[in-house]
Amino acid sequence: MACGSCSTKDGQPKGCKNNGTCGTDGCNKLAVFDWLSNMSLPGGIEPFNYVEVRFKNGRKHFYKNTEGLSLTMGDVVATEASPGHDVGVISLTGELVKVQMKKKRVKPDSPEVNKIYRKASQKDIDVWQASREREESMKVRAREIAIKLNLKMKISDIEFQGDGSKATFYYTAEDRVDFRQLIKEFAKEFKTRIEMRQIGFRQEAARLGGIGSCGRELCCSTWLTDFRSVTTSAARYQQLSLNPQKLAGQCGKLKCCLNYELDAYLDALKDFPKQDVKLQTQKGTAVCQKIDIFKGSLWYAYEGEWMNWFELTKDQVKEIIKAAQSKKPVASLEEFSAELEKTSQNDFSNVVGQDSLTRFDKPKKASHKKRRNKKRRRKKPRNNA
Repeated sequence: MACGSCSTKDGQPKGCKNNGTCGTDGCNKLAVFDWLSNMSLPGGIEPFNYVEVRFKNGRKHFYKNTEGLSLTMGDVVATEASPGHDVGVISLTGELVKVQMKKKRVKPDSPEVNKIYRKASQKDIDVWQASREREESMKVRAREIAIKLNLKMKISDIEFQGDGSKATFYYTAEDRVDFRQLIKEFAKEFKTRIEMRQIGFRQEAARLGGIGSCGRELCCSTWLTDFRSVTTSAARYQQLSLNPQKLAGQCGKLKCCLNYELDAYLDALKDFPKQDVKLQTQKGTAVCQKIDIFKGSLWYAYEGEWMNWFELTKDQVKEIIKAAQSKKPVASLEEFSAELEKTSQNDFSNVVGQDSLTRFDKPKKASHKKRRNKKRRRKKPRNNA
């Protein structure tokens, strides 16, 4: 989803180059499509006077429009902060804000919901942009100071308040960090009010963004807002190899996308027999080695003959288990595996008229006309000198 300024011109993308402050809020991080914007309210109902404001790197808060300002998505506003004021961009207005507040369990009468002062003036925007330009150089210097003090922490991001009166340092650490001396050094170096805020590794990846192994932007920095716990059992249910290098994301934790299809796998596994149940046959005891949820197949091997696997369907496995429970075990797994091979032979036919894939393997035979011309050349008498 892109904003109106990101359209193409002569086949080439223009790009708004607003660096996260798009006029229509279509290219921002964690952007929300207002599907209620074209709907008019019934008569006698006043519009919802709360808005959602986005700050740096997807940080969002809800604010009350006490002054009755005419606000639209993309407007730069000055909001209440402690102390001073902050500057952000309107990311959502109207009735959809009520839905978002209910989803995030934020009550409209909560004291945490501040108010909007005014639309940002040019002076407010200039101060805000000047503060944003200082952040990168400050982050480099802040890391140097933390290393000098031998603190086991990583300063991942710095965010200035809109009026430039306060800087919030976001950091990650394995253990508790005593940063009292660090705050003194920061205040002396940067001449501003300092606030330290510890975030998790997932929140750090969400703030900084990046490209995942799938080739797309990270889910946490584009649309994912709730970080649910991910366990290795999610990978086991989906028959994935427990390789930390493949299962871990850029945050170092298990990938959030392991939970996306987990419910579908759990529903499919309800029809499968349990993998820890051994099959009792007259030939011996077989143990489950592998399952394929999509094909509905299970592979078993006899104890002591681990190299020979037999593919069975889930219905066949249930039949073998039921026979063993009735004390009439089947002879062997081979007879079931042989039945599966017979039924799995597919006879493919050319139903859409494609050319054969081996049509270039054999050389084409000469046509009848060419063969006849060759014979005439051979029979033609030569002129004797």
